[in-house]
Amino acid sequence: MTLRRVLLLLASITLGVLFVVVLLRIGKINLRQTLQQLQSVSRLAFVKLVLLNGLLIYLSTEKWRCIDVAQRLSSDSVPSRITSFAVTSAGMALGLVLPVQIGMAAARTLGTYVHGRPLTRGTVGTLLEQSFDLIIVAFLAGASAVTWFFRGGALMWTASASVMMVLALLAMAPSIRLIRGLGGPCNDGKPAPRNRILLGFRELQHSSLLNASLARRLVMLSAVRFGVVVLMAAQTAEAIRVHIPLFHMAAAVPFVAIATVISVTPGGIGVNELTSVTALHCFGTPLAVAAQWSVVNRVLVTASCFTVAACAAILWAVERIITRTTAAHTKTAEIGLGKC
Repeated sequence: MTLRRVLLLLASITLGVLFVVVLLRIGKINLRQTLQQLQSVSRLAFVKLVLLNGLLIYLSTEKWRCIDVAQRLSSDSVPSRITSFAVTSAGMALGLVLPVQIGMAAARTLGTYVHGRPLTRGTVGTLLEQSFDLIIVAFLAGASAVTWFFRGGALMWTASASVMMVLALLAMAPSIRLIRGLGGPCNDGKPAPRNRILLGFRELQHSSLLNASLARRLVMLSAVRFGVVVLMAAQTAEAIRVHIPLFHMAAAVPFVAIATVISVTPGGIGVNELTSVTALHCFGTPLAVAAQWSVVNRVLVTASCFTVAACAAILWAVERIITRTTAAHTKTAEIGLGKC
């Protein structure tokens, strides 16, 4: 690791710590009370959070696999669903200790190394998969902004979010036609560009990824993922017996997601919490309540992520053992038949 990268890492960690200190001061958080709240969380509440986190990772895995089908060549091997889930859960856990943009891409790139073209299928595939999450939260941020501007409630946000979802789905086909059209005149009779970015864009234009049906499916999966994230936030609030209206959570999550994407702190720490507190306060949640919840939410979500990652690693190890045992038995049987 170069000196520059070390300095950037230290700066990122320092910035995250600074944001946490600001949060503690603004929210007047009582750390002893926070510890007591964490200790009071029941096992059932934590199991519910783990199950929701598992569902969140499963949806992310399915999105990535949909994209991988379109990217995959005939010479590439196909990772099993358990392997894909394990890699995604590892990426989710890494995204809590590394900058979010790096964690998932790094895990999937390493996870697809033995399956062929890891940069394309791991890194690029992850960026494409996460871009649909960003599209959804960008549209839903508009719904939240409208609700806040007109001082609306749950009904207005639900209606606005429904309209935005329909617009997002309708925008897919024209967007794909536009991307295809941008390179149409430029590609006729011209040699492939040497620039990697331009070459990648040209390959994208001619790939099966630019498919309206696939795009709409990915948008719907991202919308379901958004719903699961909201339910997870509500579950952590319920676990510590803090009342925050569900629509406040739903209205705040888009801004938190966008802030986390552009954050440079490890796991978006500090940035995530400050954004959630600010957004929740704008929709009527008391500042102290929002701040207290944001700290507990970080701890519980982190614990649930690592729990899911550990369970996924065990499943992956069991699958590997079964696969190797089956292959050994098959090879033994073939040798026996050959001798006969």
